[in-house]
Amino acid sequence: MKFFRYAIIFVFIMSVLATAYWIFVASDRYVSEANVIIRKTDSVSASSFDISSLITGIAGVNRSDQLLLREYLLSVDMLKKLDAELDLRSHYSDKRQDLVSRMWFQDASMEWFHRHYLSRVSVEYDDFSGVLRIRVQAYDPKTAQSISGSLVQEGERYMNQLGHELAEVQVAFLTKQVHLAQQRFQQASQHLLAFQNKKGLASPQTTAESINEIVAQLEGKRTQLQTQLASLPTTLDRDHPNIKMLKQSLAAVNSQIDQEKAKLAAPSGKTLNFTVEEFQRLEMEVTFTGDIYKTALVGLEKGHMDATRMLEKVSVLQAPTMPEYPMEPERVYNTVVTLLFALLLSGILKLLESIVLDHVD
Repeated sequence: MKFFRYAIIFVFIMSVLATAYWIFVASDRYVSEANVIIRKTDSVSASSFDISSLITGIAGVNRSDQLLLREYLLSVDMLKKLDAELDLRSHYSDKRQDLVSRMWFQDASMEWFHRHYLSRVSVEYDDFSGVLRIRVQAYDPKTAQSISGSLVQEGERYMNQLGHELAEVQVAFLTKQVHLAQQRFQQASQHLLAFQNKKGLASPQTTAESINEIVAQLEGKRTQLQTQLASLPTTLDRDHPNIKMLKQSLAAVNSQIDQEKAKLAAPSGKTLNFTVEEFQRLEMEVTFTGDIYKTALVGLEKGHMDATRMLEKVSVLQAPTMPEYPMEPERVYNTVVTLLFALLLSGILKLLESIVLDHVD
């Protein structure tokens, strides 16, 4: 039938044109490659257990950081920086290159420009080795190497910027906590000093202990007087001078004991034991806030040390190469695939033609 015959002729003509394009027309594209890996300079985090490092055998490699870097290198922001530095629009839309491979318009929209960028730049993460493999295509070797070199440098700068921003946030938070802890400690200390000045006592606890010692001494003296009074002969007259003297001394000691005990405790509550309780509470608050302040200072110092270590080091395993031979397009491979596809399609059309003719007969 004519339809199948024309279709086969069309396939043949297109395969010839495609073959001619791959062999004679397609512009040479040079490929620059670079392999990088991200390592943390923080020894603490590097020594932590990581399943991915157990599988890959590489310590200190964070898969999430690698994938984060990959997304950034393929982002529109990265493309804008490369365009500002290397004028990629002019390079990829160079009219000296073939119409199929180049970007058609230099002032194309950012979405179209980014799509073309993704067709010329690939960043793949190797799960087995934990390495990012950067592959850049350009129309001349120098531009290809410049793009891959800029990707490596900008990637390291970006990862370090993320680490510094996180460290700055942590240090700012710790600094704020230290400031608050210092204020609380100062306020508690001032309250304690004001209380001491108001009561006129540097240490109510020491004063209370001194009064207890005085009471103990007076009670000992009272026991001694009672013993002396009991040891007097019963034949003595009640108005005997010795008896009167001992009773007067005993009454004076009892009165002194009552006065000293009244300083320590009384139903009114405005006594030394109340003062001691309030002083101990204020003293405990000073000690507590002081411990918090010390802990905050230690945390801030540790935060400063961690901030200096929290760097994402992009280690270059393979520096951006300077290509000497255009690896793209793969002319022989593409030509063979095109011819095989044309033969396959022609065979299918021929088979369909035979089936249709059999049904017609």
